Amino acid sequence: MKLKFKQQPYQADATMAVVRCFEGQGKGIRKEIVGRDVLDNGLFGAELTRVEEIFSNKKLEITDADILRNVQVIQKEQGLKTSNRLDGLNFTIEMETGTGKTYVYTKTMFELNKQYGWNKFIIMVPSVAIREGVHKSLEITTDHFQEIYGKKIRFSIYNTKNKSNLINIKTFANTSNIEVIIMNYQAFATTSQESRKIYQKLDTLQSERPIDIIKRARPILIIDEPQRFGDKAEKIFTAREFNQLFTLRYSATHKRDFNKIYRLDAIDAYNQKLVKKISVKGIEVVGNSGTNSYLFLDRIQISTSKYPVAYVELEVKQANGIQKKIRQIKERDDLYVYSNELKQYKGFVVKEINGRTNTVSFTNGITLSVGQTTGDVDEEHVRRIQIRETIRSHIEKERLMYQKGIKVLSLFFIDEVAKYRDYSSPDEKGLYAKVFEEEYRQAVSQLNLFEPEYNEYLSSHSVEEIHKGYFSIDKKGHFIDSKEKRGELGSDDESAYDLIMKNKEKLLDLKEPTRFIFSHSALREGWDNPNVFQICTLKHSQSEISKRQEIGRGLRICVNSQGERMDASVLDSEFFDINKLTVVASESYDSFAKALQSEIVASLSERPVVITSEVLKHRVLHNEKGEIFVFDDMASMDLIIDMKNKGYLDENYHITEALIQDIEKKTYSVPSKFKGFESSVAEFMTEVYTTANFKAAENENENNIHEAVLKPNDNFAKEEFQELWKRIKVKTVYEVDFESQELVDKCIRAIESNLSVKKILINITSGEQDDKIDEASLKSGQSMHKEKSITERAESLLGDVKYDLVAEIAKETNLTRKTIVKILQGLQPGTFHNFKVNPESFIQGVSNLINNEKAATLINNIVYSKIDKTYDDSIFTINNFNGSLAKNILEVKKHIYNYVKTDSKVERQFATDLECEEVLVYAKLPSGPNGFKIPTPLGNYNPDWAIVFNTDKFKYVYFIAETKGSMETLQLKEIEQKKISYAKKHFEALGHADIKYDVIDSYQALRDKIMN
Repeated sequence: MKLKFKQQPYQADATMAVVRCFEGQGKGIRKEIVGRDVLDNGLFGAELTRVEEIFSNKKLEITDADILRNVQVIQKEQGLKTSNRLDGLNFTIEMETGTGKTYVYTKTMFELNKQYGWNKFIIMVPSVAIREGVHKSLEITTDHFQEIYGKKIRFSIYNTKNKSNLINIKTFANTSNIEVIIMNYQAFATTSQESRKIYQKLDTLQSERPIDIIKRARPILIIDEPQRFGDKAEKIFTAREFNQLFTLRYSATHKRDFNKIYRLDAIDAYNQKLVKKISVKGIEVVGNSGTNSYLFLDRIQISTSKYPVAYVELEVKQANGIQKKIRQIKERDDLYVYSNELKQYKGFVVKEINGRTNTVSFTNGITLSVGQTTGDVDEEHVRRIQIRETIRSHIEKERLMYQKGIKVLSLFFIDEVAKYRDYSSPDEKGLYAKVFEEEYRQAVSQLNLFEPEYNEYLSSHSVEEIHKGYFSIDKKGHFIDSKEKRGELGSDDESAYDLIMKNKEKLLDLKEPTRFIFSHSALREGWDNPNVFQICTLKHSQSEISKRQEIGRGLRICVNSQGERMDASVLDSEFFDINKLTVVASESYDSFAKALQSEIVASLSERPVVITSEVLKHRVLHNEKGEIFVFDDMASMDLIIDMKNKGYLDENYHITEALIQDIEKKTYSVPSKFKGFESSVAEFMTEVYTTANFKAAENENENNIHEAVLKPNDNFAKEEFQELWKRIKVKTVYEVDFESQELVDKCIRAIESNLSVKKILINITSGEQDDKIDEASLKSGQSMHKEKSITERAESLLGDVKYDLVAEIAKETNLTRKTIVKILQGLQPGTFHNFKVNPESFIQGVSNLINNEKAATLINNIVYSKIDKTYDDSIFTINNFNGSLAKNILEVKKHIYNYVKTDSKVERQFATDLECEEVLVYAKLPSGPNGFKIPTPLGNYNPDWAIVFNTDKFKYVYFIAETKGSMETLQLKEIEQKKISYAKKHFEALGHADIKYDVIDSYQALRDKIMN
């Protein structure tokens, strides 16, 4: 089949935005005569001279001021930020992934040639993958553009290993054709021998340097994905190393905007139905067993400090169970400590963090590379479910698409070849290949469930034929892992990407059996296929790889078996039903959706929030008839005056809700000169209103507080507070005397009746984007909605860790081994089955129940005593204090800090009420590991508040344990109630009658306590 291309209006707009920057430039080709000595034999004094013709781009005839005026007009038409000066002759074109930026800059080359005669171009790309993708795009669009412009581009790859490609460098400069060199950064700007050839005199070029030939041609430089280039490359580009006429920059995610002249961002592309809708299936393990020393090395960070640090994900014991957390580690750190003493991490002490090899080694001999996981017994089960869900989604989509003649492809990303192709195995099938074939056979085992024609299609090829791997290939023809490091691909990857590119159209043919593609996770920009409908990430999600990169390979609008684009003009209301990309993620739905929406928001450029003549001038309106209306000064003022008179604009030129209501009620009207463009005006006004409201809410939250170190203010030094602090900073210990058999019996009954061990479950949650999105919905996380969630139980997964069960429970309960043995011996045999289901949950559950019964037994027998130790004033210094004045931070005057951080609305109100005349000073006591803690048999307890009143009548110090709910409905957890009972005994032991401790729910309740 052959892909068919349409001339899309938005692609023409992006092209003409570049062309119009140079209005006033004359047309023509610069032909130069170059003389050069080629022979001087010194014998007869003879000298031979060859005369060469060099066809170079004609120099700019218009001034920078002329170009700036052109740029400003273009920017105003699109509502872009207006450039005040040209920051070099660099121009930014922003185009969302999947909307055809390669097509656009190809069309731009033709138009620049047509309008101004320019015909020398260099396309600079950051990797081999993108280079091959660009080459393929130029190849498959050749006939399309020849039909439009009556000529072809002559293009070649810069490759010093290939002599014919070097000859192309010579041809690049001495023909009048449209000549294009595609060059990846590594080919000229690294320290390799091949890279240095661009600056060397080469025999193939008759002793000329490639860089000199390129410079003489005065090319136009096109940079594809400029954000992927580093500072070194940028210096080369901005230093005009190629003597370029000017530079065009194309990407969806620019780090820096140089004179942006066109914008088609994620919101525009999606709302205009230029890319697929995104649907997500998140796979999440719940109730993890915590038994197999799970570790994942996310990344290594090398800074100017002496030692590198690593970020590892490990399981951490918390009050609500075992959870996976990412922790920053350095050499000599002990993961046993970081995990809150989970036994399986004993021996995991960091020996070395090596930034050169991207590895972390531990004293127990285990070494991890970045991106590698170890000890996760759940991973195989999760990956099987991901493969199963991808196959299910594929078949659901394929049944629909087959009737419409549309080939369906699914793409699996994996992190190492061995998981797909294992050359040590007799059949060479890796784990994922085997799992795929098993799950696919199961999925199609009942073919009678499908339509006869589709059944026949499924039966036409064996399972071994329908999946293929695309990886780098070594000299023996074996797949090898990608050499990509930090986003750049090495030369070993060329054969892999070449293979993918050559098969692009073949993969779209229904007769081609390949429907499932396994490839390396490094496959990002550079390759895509319009008929990828499922992307499955069979790897751990790494922080350095964005969600937009992961989904970008499947965003393009699909094509049918004739190569025709299935866009909105063909499908109309069915567009998103057909063009939907399902991502089967290796993380929870909520995590993936939140990250994706945040990344889209971060990529958005500035949009107008008010309606002024400056905003409207030169803006272009379109209507359904294909007509356009361009705002001039008069039209801008007419619309603004009309909107003001109708109450649609306030005094600051912000759109009012009245306009939005009238648009929704369809009672909105416009001045007569705008008749026929009502919808276009309304759409623009709605967009500005939504953006303004979002920005207002965002600005409201910008009054955030960030204090690296928050220290107490002068209130802390007041005599009254220091007197309070002197009394309460004394530490206590407790002793207890009780009958152990009574406790043993109670614990046995409690465990038999109440023990609940978490099963290892896998949640599969799916959801998708709304049909319309905007900045506000993305920022709030409301642009995607959940559709359904199912839970699947995993089989019992018990790792290799050997437990000393008695010791573990004794450690958690502070009871003797003898007492623990008595309790365990009294349990029914069936109760111990729960240990095999989830050891850590069993230990935690048993320990909590024992502690609960111990607490009830000890309350009447516990005795607190003061000791010589006291809390230090340093506990009041808070590091990394942050929050929002709009949400959880109050700026206060009577607190020992200038700010107080609250945990709930009730607590926020309570703190507000404390700012009254009768309160002299108060403090929210520090929590955290080094905070103010009272020891109890149930663990440490942190009271909330300390308050000193300002009147002689009510001069008491109060500690308030809880400030939530009402006293009538206050339902403290049983463990909290017992901790409060212990805290009362602690304060009694301090021996100060004027210190009172109680539980309240409001400031009024506090006053009532005082009165009594």
